[in-house]
Amino acid sequence: MARTRGMGAGTTSRRGRNRKRMRRFILTGAPGAGKTAILRQLEIEGFSVVEEAATDVIAASHAMGTEEPWKEPTFLDAVASLQRDRQLRAACQKDEIQFHDRCVVCTAALAAYLGFPTSPFLASEIERVKRESIFETHVFFIRNLGFITPSEARRISFEETLRFEKIHEETYREFGFKLMWVEAASVAERARFVRASVERLTAGGDDALPPLR
Repeated sequence: MARTRGMGAGTTSRRGRNRKRMRRFILTGAPGAGKTAILRQLEIEGFSVVEEAATDVIAASHAMGTEEPWKEPTFLDAVASLQRDRQLRAACQKDEIQFHDRCVVCTAALAAYLGFPTSPFLASEIERVKRESIFETHVFFIRNLGFITPSEARRISFEETLRFEKIHEETYREFGFKLMWVEAASVAERARFVRASVERLTAGGDDALPPLR
């Protein structure tokens, strides 16, 4: 399945036909689960991909001398703001299918994990994406690989990733999303599962989808 830019039902074109609305799918999961590798593969195959915000906010903070930016009270709003800006900019693309590397619901889950309250801005962003139905209700939840490889932005033990994963699952369910588990496998196999699931969803429903949990 390749990305499509054809005309269908949705937004009216200059010739009076309609273009299908953009369908945005979220990929989420615990740190180090292989989410970004799957997204890179999907991007190589021609799909539109919107990058994760938190990693870039952390990298920028490190460059400015802040060693642990996630401990700063402004961190979550900075992440949510970048997520909003990237989503709005990416909305101008003509692709009918778009994959997002996390979204503001992940930021709400991160707030719970870090023990921070939900700020007014974060709450308003969650309300916006719900009100405007920005994302598809089916979310690809990338399962952990059974280990974690540390990085500058990923200073967390495997035990903590499991807690992080559980909080993400609970948060997405709380906001009414349906989780589609992407189990540990090769990058090619996982990307194939995502493509096939999206193809079935866009073809007319979730009757033929793998079981939701």
